[in-house]
Amino acid sequence: METAAAITDSVPVEKRTSLATVVGSSLIGTTIEFYDFFIYGTAAALVFPHLFFPTLSPVAGLMAAYATLAIPFLTRPIGAVLFGHYGDRLGRKKMLIVALLIMGLSTFAIGLVPGYDTIGIWAPILVITCRLLQGFALGGEWGGAATMVIEYAPPEKRGFYGTFVQLGNVIGLFTSALVFAVIPRDMLLAGGWRIPFLISIVALAVGLYIRNNIEETPLFKELKSSGAAVPRVPVMEILRRGKRAVLLAMGVRTGEIILGWLVIGFLLSYATRNLGYNSTQVLYVILAASALDMITVPLAGYLSDRLGRRPVFLFGACVAAVMAFPMFWLVDLGSFPIFLCVVAFAYAFGNGVMFAVQPAFFSEAFDTGVRYTGISLGFQLANIIGGLTPLIGTWLIQMSGGKSWSISLFLLVGSLVTIGCVLSMRETAGRRLETRPVAPAAAED
Repeated sequence: METAAAITDSVPVEKRTSLATVVGSSLIGTTIEFYDFFIYGTAAALVFPHLFFPTLSPVAGLMAAYATLAIPFLTRPIGAVLFGHYGDRLGRKKMLIVALLIMGLSTFAIGLVPGYDTIGIWAPILVITCRLLQGFALGGEWGGAATMVIEYAPPEKRGFYGTFVQLGNVIGLFTSALVFAVIPRDMLLAGGWRIPFLISIVALAVGLYIRNNIEETPLFKELKSSGAAVPRVPVMEILRRGKRAVLLAMGVRTGEIILGWLVIGFLLSYATRNLGYNSTQVLYVILAASALDMITVPLAGYLSDRLGRRPVFLFGACVAAVMAFPMFWLVDLGSFPIFLCVVAFAYAFGNGVMFAVQPAFFSEAFDTGVRYTGISLGFQLANIIGGLTPLIGTWLIQMSGGKSWSISLFLLVGSLVTIGCVLSMRETAGRRLETRPVAPAAAED
């Protein structure tokens, strides 16, 4: 296999420049979008039960806030279909600009919504409306950014370059947790929670400028100039010949998405309500986990180019399965250093490793004419489980009398589903995107 230097040298200078621009714009764009999305998850656990659901009991208020967290995951598949449709027919760049604009404006609008004590029931209604728009926008963001990067990247380095899309998720999480960590709790309740939402408008302006200055991918240009037939309705082509690929992508994400949202959305309430930690301590844990993720994500992508997508993905899934019970046993000990280390390890080496491989693994399963739609659908349909995870976790804790074994079992089952689905897919590393069929073949018996 060629060395990394040789691969880089084989790419023309002008294409290297374009690739760097595309990777940078995708990283910045996904960072902005996921920051916008994650700050709501943090606010939902810390302050929204008091601000928008004050008439409910503490547990009911928390579950109501988590329900609004889950709602946009229902519109994400709709966004995946619509953005994918026009992204596959008109181009990736146009749809990425629209997605970023919708996400940024709806996030800014949440920061302007008055509390329940000011406008009553209209407060949660307005928040839910903005959340639905966020979900719709994010439904088109990830697939477009992943498609753009993978279609630009050299075949031998798709796994590594694809991780820059995922790093946007990680950096967005880190930034959102950091912002809430530095704002005192009393200030949050007094209106400081609005700051993370309102400052996102600056990032939106920067992101729009950068995205407006990138070019369409060479593969998409080649497809359009070749005169090849492009599906009139890409999602119908997926349903005819690519259902299995979409279902496998959903299954592959199950363990990763459950582990991710247990850490991002559930631990804040669980550790503060059940274990006596304060919210700042839990935010430091999330900061540590996402910081370590910034190392494991590109490393996992790099290794997937050399070892294959399946072995690396299976490693992450096995870490999640093995850690399902020990993670919560150790968290329940009440030792903050242990809490920080075990969650950071499980998140970075379980969730992070699986998450890193997805742009390349999923993109290599679909051809250029339906790639945006196909990977968006598989990715976003799985997110419905992720959006419900904090709500499910809160319910399971109530049903099990405050014991964490039910959460661990939930994570274990999800991880086993992931392992089974990865084993059902063939290796895709190094395959030519131009010649891939719509649906990947099953693993050989």
